[in-house]
Amino acid sequence: MPGATLSRWTMSYFAAACLFLVIGECMLAAGYGYPFAEVGAPETLALVHLVAIGWLGLLMVGALLQFVPVLVAAPLRGGRLAAPALLLIIAGLLLLLGGFGALAGGPPLSPNLLPLGAVVIVAGFVLVAGMLAATLLAARPLPHPARFVAAGLLALVATVLIGACFAVLLSGAIESDLLTALVVHGVPLHAALGLGGWLSFTAIGVSYRLLPMFMLAPDNVRTTTKVAWWAGTAALGLVAASVGLAVIEPSAMTGLLVLAMLLTLGLTVLYGADAVRFYRKRRRKAVELNIRASYAAFAALIASVAMFALPAMRAAAGEGAAALVYLFVFGWLSGLGLAQLYKIVPFLTWLECYGPVLGRVPVPRVQDLVSERRARLWFYLYYAAVSAATFSLFMGSNPSFRIAALAQLAATIALIVEFARARNLSAVAAASRFPVGVPRPHLFLPPFRHRSEP
Repeated sequence: MPGATLSRWTMSYFAAACLFLVIGECMLAAGYGYPFAEVGAPETLALVHLVAIGWLGLLMVGALLQFVPVLVAAPLRGGRLAAPALLLIIAGLLLLLGGFGALAGGPPLSPNLLPLGAVVIVAGFVLVAGMLAATLLAARPLPHPARFVAAGLLALVATVLIGACFAVLLSGAIESDLLTALVVHGVPLHAALGLGGWLSFTAIGVSYRLLPMFMLAPDNVRTTTKVAWWAGTAALGLVAASVGLAVIEPSAMTGLLVLAMLLTLGLTVLYGADAVRFYRKRRRKAVELNIRASYAAFAALIASVAMFALPAMRAAAGEGAAALVYLFVFGWLSGLGLAQLYKIVPFLTWLECYGPVLGRVPVPRVQDLVSERRARLWFYLYYAAVSAATFSLFMGSNPSFRIAALAQLAATIALIVEFARARNLSAVAAASRFPVGVPRPHLFLPPFRHRSEP
């Protein structure tokens, strides 16, 4: 990874993200939130934000702290802010969940926790955006994968600011006709900027670097990549413009959003074509499990976007197109995240442990840190469970959904155990596990006696 060092706090972000994913899936299996409550109910909002911020947001930030320096071949700026940002995001999320709990009539909690949590979350993400933006700005002109990340950061800022407006209004702290109009018409835009702009656009950008790197494929920029970038950026611009129209002229939003949907469909097709090209041009013929497990995530992306473009499918997907959102969040974003964690965690662990002694003593390969035969079964179970849960939402079968959610939870926990085993070098033969000079890796916290970061 030229120009980059290991990020001290990436494993901590990953660990916190996995914890929130397990909590969210426990809530799904227990029947908390949609489809057992309405889409707009406080219970559903709590579950959605726990998954979106706690799981997907922390996962993405942890990955970017490590891979943005790789994308631009330059060191991370302001790396010492990573720990306070993590604490602020977690604290803000817990306050936000407390606020939703108050709206749901929970134990003695106050709705005022909503704006307080929003402010703390905004502060955490501002630190993150500052670190990453400073790193990107210092490396101009940006390579194409980094441009996706830059656009994703702008979507992140818009998402958290709109969310803060929602929190202020829902808490009752402020009464405003403009904010009321934004809440009434802007929730889908908030979700589109967060799930589509921040998380998906950024994931696509990072994967344009990681897929060829892990498959040893040529990563030259082609016309399809450039058009995908412009299509995605234009779609994000149209959604952002619609936020203003949501307040002053909601009826004018329809045309912009239809065009944004078509551009998103085009982006998805072009990105899929580039992923196929990476696979066909790869020099590593034996494809590892993280790549094979990503195929299903790509399929979920294409299926959810294509079906969302069809009004009849959106209507059949339940309240707020819930089934398609579920497929997008747990099939595409979460599936891709778990698949890449299966490679990233052992890869970073290998660099941390064996990088300092490489060339001086025999060391195991990265593949020796995992057991693909066992993990393959968990990925099969995970995607089968997500498919079954999506189908159950289409059919309106709540008992089937809970069974599928329970299977999804079991697969997720099993995969997290695999990550922990890789971190502990459990699959490495005892004789070659710790040659002289190899440090023992910490599970998820960094060693605290360390050279100061820039």
